[in-house]
Amino acid sequence: MAIWSTGRRRTRGPGYVYRAIDQHGQVIDVLVSARRDAAAARRFFRRVLATVKVTPSEVITDAAAIHPGVLDELIPQAWHHVEQYANNPIESDHGQLKHRLKPMRGLRNDRTAQTIIAGHAFVQNLRRGHYELAIDSPPATRVAEAFTELAQAI
Repeated sequence: MAIWSTGRRRTRGPGYVYRAIDQHGQVIDVLVSARRDAAAARRFFRRVLATVKVTPSEVITDAAAIHPGVLDELIPQAWHHVEQYANNPIESDHGQLKHRLKPMRGLRNDRTAQTIIAGHAFVQNLRRGHYELAIDSPPATRVAEAFTELAQAI
């Protein structure tokens, strides 16, 4: 299993967005942190490891100086990959989020950013068919049918 991870500063307001995706493009976790330090990276990677419940063999990140130490501490057997263009899957995935946030002119605080970005990741995973909701429907109508199924379940 491989995990791609990146931390990006939001365009407006304080904070960094950490996002992790797996090798299939499914968004695993999102964390908004006021600082980009070892404590935030440790908190993020612990959350990701608790979510996937599998130890990844490969972790691909951007070239932040804090990641090697945190990854050696939490996942010493995983190969930490930081070459140029290695994290393109998450960077291109990040572009869709930025496209969605641009008309909103950014997010003002970390709590709202966490909620909006996690919701965007959920809808993105629904659209890509990573959940067992509306699996038989075409991608264009999958989100609407999934919410119809969710409404009937409630």
